[in-house]
Amino acid sequence: MKFKRTLLAAVGAAVLAAPVLVSKAQADQFFPLLVYRTGPYAVGGIPLANGFTDYFKLLNARDGGVNGVKLSYEECETKYNTKIGVECYEKMKNKGEVGPSLINPYSTGITYQLIPKAPVDKVPIHSMGYGRTAAGDGRVFPWAFTFPTSYWSQAAAFINYVGELEGGMDKLKGKKLVLVYHNSAYGKEPIPTFNLLAKKYGYEIKMLAVDHPGQEQKAAWLQIRRYRPDYVFLTGWGVMNQVAIKEAAAINFPMDHFIGNWWSAGETDVRPAGKAAIGYKAATFNQPGAKAGVHADIIKHVYGGDAAAAKKAQIGEVLYNRGVMNAIYNTESVRTAMGKYGNKAMSGEQVRWGMENLDLTQARLNELGVGKFMAPTKVSCADHEGGGKVMFQQWTGTEWKLISGWIGTMQDVIRPMTEAAAAAYAKENKITLRSC
Repeated sequence: MKFKRTLLAAVGAAVLAAPVLVSKAQADQFFPLLVYRTGPYAVGGIPLANGFTDYFKLLNARDGGVNGVKLSYEECETKYNTKIGVECYEKMKNKGEVGPSLINPYSTGITYQLIPKAPVDKVPIHSMGYGRTAAGDGRVFPWAFTFPTSYWSQAAAFINYVGELEGGMDKLKGKKLVLVYHNSAYGKEPIPTFNLLAKKYGYEIKMLAVDHPGQEQKAAWLQIRRYRPDYVFLTGWGVMNQVAIKEAAAINFPMDHFIGNWWSAGETDVRPAGKAAIGYKAATFNQPGAKAGVHADIIKHVYGGDAAAAKKAQIGEVLYNRGVMNAIYNTESVRTAMGKYGNKAMSGEQVRWGMENLDLTQARLNELGVGKFMAPTKVSCADHEGGGKVMFQQWTGTEWKLISGWIGTMQDVIRPMTEAAAAAYAKENKITLRSC
């Protein structure tokens, strides 16, 4: 008995003396989110942010994250202001246990400011269908990505689409086009493409700038009424789009010849004009409506089956869907990186590799419940744009309907433009091109 007491005492002392091993929870995959839920462009920023965060919530609730790694995020309000956006980036770039996964600036102005910072901070930039188009050349911009397409590709698709409507590209000669654009780096992006293609196809084009935030447009539309163009292309954002559609209706411009870019393509852009907006068209690279399997999963796992609550968050609207699509690209880039580096939280440098090796096949899109929702996308060392696919949709008065398949984006013209612009940037900034 005395021996047993001595043994127990010795074991107890050993346990107290031994180091206590506490299991550390696995690090989350952290996403800093630059959002603008307030300010003059909030009508577009709110559904974008909702779609983005709802997809993260879906993966956490349904799948436990990505390959068992939970996703976390923090929003920083930019009000779509470049200065505030850069401040948000500086505040967020060192957060997360292994740092940020990547950054989605959601502003061309902010993107321009962050591109030089990315290779220094090792935080990749994904400007999905916006930003500096030249960043599609990964040899010069290894840390910036524009997939699935760019403003230059979109402008080329618009010209291709007009050519189809007119019965052939040769019918563009002598046609009169107008670009109504937001007077900012964003709005000016497609100008080089329109000018180059005007020389190729012989159309005339007039450029009309609209100053921030875009409520004063009467002078521009009076010029349009005098000029009598065949087609008008709108590169607007926020309230500018609503005003443009109302002004077009006021001069009786035919809505089916008025075509917006993919940031002038939301429900909030057309609803304020009522019946006058019927027939208005716009570019897109994602399917409208809440028809995909991913929407059903979001309603089930994020909103507990409450479809009304999901609708209040604007599920299925064009910009909500775009937020979902952006989150899919980001999380699938992380998943791709995990295929090389293991199932743990990926650093920005590892995510950059995942983005550059992303290959979203049709089979994978089907698995994600987005088989018809978006196009397959393949990124490479040299090609950070990923192919540049564009569709067109039309407003019926109650919903958007797709009216085209994937329209060609003249990559034989656009890619050389991209490479030339990237080479000029490299020369100016003393950057040596990577060998891909």
